[in-house]
Amino acid sequence: MATSQSDRPTLEDVAAYAGVSRSTASRALNEESYVSPKAREAVLAAARDLGYSPNQAARSLVTKRTGAVALVLSEPESKVLDDPYFLTVMRAAFRELANRGSQMLVMFVDTRDDIPRTMKFLDGGHVDGALVFAPHSGDPLPTALKLLRVPIVFGGRPGNAGRGLYTVDYDNVAGARYAVEHLLARGRRKIVTVSGSPDHPAAADRLSGWQQTLTDNGLPTEGFVESGDFTQNGGETAMTRLLERVPDLDGVFAASDPMAAGVLQALRAAGKRVPEDVSVVGFDDNPSIAPTLTPPLTSVHQEPAEQVREMILILLDLLSGETPAAQRKVLPVSLTVRSSA
Repeated sequence: MATSQSDRPTLEDVAAYAGVSRSTASRALNEESYVSPKAREAVLAAARDLGYSPNQAARSLVTKRTGAVALVLSEPESKVLDDPYFLTVMRAAFRELANRGSQMLVMFVDTRDDIPRTMKFLDGGHVDGALVFAPHSGDPLPTALKLLRVPIVFGGRPGNAGRGLYTVDYDNVAGARYAVEHLLARGRRKIVTVSGSPDHPAAADRLSGWQQTLTDNGLPTEGFVESGDFTQNGGETAMTRLLERVPDLDGVFAASDPMAAGVLQALRAAGKRVPEDVSVVGFDDNPSIAPTLTPPLTSVHQEPAEQVREMILILLDLLSGETPAAQRKVLPVSLTVRSSA
C-alpha cells in the first residue's frame, strides 16, 4: 500500500514555506522550548497549510507497532448502529483483534468533511492499519486512503474501488442465484426482488444474480424490482409497491434480512400467506433476525466473522512486509432453509 512520497510535503517544504531553517522547523514541530513563539506559529501554520504531519516522516523510521487497528465505517453513525450487519462486524472485529492482543478503534465517516480528519488520524502513527467498510459508489474515501502509508484492507468491494486495493468480499451473485433457484424449486414463477441501495456494489451484484437466474429460466424481470435501501421500513414500502404492480407475484428475494422483515409485514397487511401464497428468501442469515421472524426466514448465509478474520490475516501480511496471495478474496455463501420458502 506504500506510495511514492515525492508528492507529499517534507520538513524542508514546511521550513521554506515558513521562512525558517530546517532545524527550527523541526524544533517547533517537536514542541521544543527554545523556539520563539513567532517562529513556532509560522511553522505550525505552514504545516497546516501544506497538510504535513511530523509523523509522516517519523513513521518510516519507526518499526514498533502501536497494537491498535482502526475499524473505519463510511456510513452515518445512526445507520451503522441500526444495522445488524455492521453490529456483527464490530463485534467480530473486536473479538478477533483482542484474541491477537490488539485494540480496536472505531471511526465513523459520516460525510465528505470527515475524510481529512480520518486521514490525519490514520497517518498520524496512532494505529498499525485499518479495516475499512466504504460500500457506496462515489465515496471518495477509498481513493483518499490510497495515499496513506499504513496498510488498509476493505470489507466488501468499495463503491469507488479503482485498482490496488485489498478486499475481502462475499459471492453476492452466487447468493442471489441460490435464493432464486430455491424459489424456482418451490414452483414459484413470478419472483420479484426488493433490492438494496442503488449505489451499493453488493446490492448491484445481488440484483444481477436475481436477474440473470430468472432470464436463464425464461422468466420476466421487467417491473419486478423495487429498492428498499437495506432497511425494514424500506422493505415494507418496496413490497407494497411491488404488490400494486404485480398482484399475482408468488416469490420474493429480499437482498437483506431487515428488508425481508419489512416484506413479511407488507404481505401480511395485504392478506398474503407465507409461504402458502408467497415464498420469501432474504440475504444475511442474521441470527438476530432470520430465525426470529414469523415465519422463520429462509436466507442466504454469510459469515461476517470469517470476513473480518480474512481481512485481519491480509492486514498482518502487509504489516510483516509480505505480499498477500490475492488482492481480492471472495468468500462463499450458502442457503439456510427455514419455513418462509
